[in-house]
Amino acid sequence: MRWTDDRGGNVDDRRGSGGGSGGMIVGGGLGTLIIAAIVFFLGGDPSGILNSGSMQSSGNAGEKRELTAQEKQIGEMVDMMSGWNTLTWDQIFKENGMTFSEPRIVLFESTTNSGCGTAQSAMGPFYCPADQKIYMDMEFFGELQQRFGAKVTEFTVAYVLAHEMGHHVQTLLGTTQKVDALRRSGRYSEAEMNKVSVATELQADFYAGVWAKRTDDSRKILEPGDIQSAIDAAQAVGDDNIQKRSQGYVNQESFTHGSSAQRKEWFMKGYNTGDIRQGDTFNQLLK
Repeated sequence: MRWTDDRGGNVDDRRGSGGGSGGMIVGGGLGTLIIAAIVFFLGGDPSGILNSGSMQSSGNAGEKRELTAQEKQIGEMVDMMSGWNTLTWDQIFKENGMTFSEPRIVLFESTTNSGCGTAQSAMGPFYCPADQKIYMDMEFFGELQQRFGAKVTEFTVAYVLAHEMGHHVQTLLGTTQKVDALRRSGRYSEAEMNKVSVATELQADFYAGVWAKRTDDSRKILEPGDIQSAIDAAQAVGDDNIQKRSQGYVNQESFTHGSSAQRKEWFMKGYNTGDIRQGDTFNQLLK
């Protein structure tokens, strides 16, 4: 991935600030991360899921420390990626007669406060519609590589951030609110809401693909292997891959994010078309 001088200026870096608040999930794994993240996205309270894991006191809660040179460079990289997202989505929205407003991106470690409740490392990256912020603990990428087989590159981080930015786009377009209304209505079974969840997540993957295409067109950021690293990450967190690794079998009715094949398909559809109007996953998947 080629770096540029673009910076978003909208990154709230809380790492090293001593903002931990007592504990973290131990042994929850990515299955818990995904479940908690989708509960957050749908407007629910994930505390019941997170609190069911075993808790361990965080020994350095409240202690401040200086960020390492590598951590500072990671902060610069995320700030650059946020700038790319803002530039690209601002242009796409203008083309469609709309106005884009950027989210804040919060980098943290262990725990931090969010508009959706306490953010914890075990939840993985997520978008909170209540405060329109993206929360990322960078340790997630180590687990992505070690436990789920994705080779993590700089563009892996770019893909994950673009996916969460896709959820912000959904909020700006009203999709998030419509999905939340469906959930709150109580008229739909868990299996039916799981299908809605899959459509929601695959659309965020589609938007990530659109972002990658449009940003490379304008900024020439892609290098050989970058798109494949995004595909690898998307496939690694496909529901079928997670279920096979965590429980040894696949239950399609419990999918909440889509299969590895679906995640690749919709990311690549976004990348190949570069057209936000081609991403109606709901009509495609909920027939």
